[in-house]
Amino acid sequence: MQRYFISEDQVKNDHFIIQGDDYHHIVRVMRMEKGSELICVLSCNKTALCQIEQITNEHVIVRVVKWIDEQTELPIQIYIAHGLPKGDKLELVIQKGTELGAFSFIPFVAARSIVKWDEKKANKKLERWKKIAKEAAEQSHRGKIPDVHAPMTIHELVEFAKSADCRIFAYEEEAKQGNHQTLATIFRQMQRGQSLLAVFGPEGGFSDEEVELLKQHGFFSCSLGPRILRTETAPLYLLAAASYQFELQ
Repeated sequence: MQRYFISEDQVKNDHFIIQGDDYHHIVRVMRMEKGSELICVLSCNKTALCQIEQITNEHVIVRVVKWIDEQTELPIQIYIAHGLPKGDKLELVIQKGTELGAFSFIPFVAARSIVKWDEKKANKKLERWKKIAKEAAEQSHRGKIPDVHAPMTIHELVEFAKSADCRIFAYEEEAKQGNHQTLATIFRQMQRGQSLLAVFGPEGGFSDEEVELLKQHGFFSCSLGPRILRTETAPLYLLAAASYQFELQ
């Protein structure tokens, strides 16, 4: 059943008013009619089975049939901080990372980022990232759309990280030296409801200065197994490992 996220200004008592891109999807793509049912998710993480009552030229009005109790979010909040990679790799991380349960995405300008952040195109790029997260959240039946932040500097990132309960960065030197226990240890020590900020470098990895800065601000370096993963693969590996640890055991 199709799922749509609803903001507070779309709520009118026990009815929701849907317009914009979601209106187009309901009417033009899915070709729903009066009486069709769909799922609506409010920003407060409440989920409802709804039925279409009216379709106009600009909006769809749906009525709440019943509220649904869902538990689809990871028990811990994982922030994925990613050094800006080239091409559409970050879009892949946002899409698949959303499906795997990421709480938030934080791009940052790394020393070895090949791509340079263009402020002139910033709003358009950020809007696209947010749209990808929204569509992936709908597809995977999430109860929340992950936040996608505007790119930060590494110094802004370490300041932001102070609010997280745990802080790590994926470092290939740990893998080369066979140190594979850090991530598992951190997962075992974390409690449900806590937050983890995980940092991943771009294609060229971290500079020595970035490694030192992260360690100085309470980040633990960790490997993601004995193999060296691509920059777009590493965050997905971590999210899958977290799901196994907190949801499947």
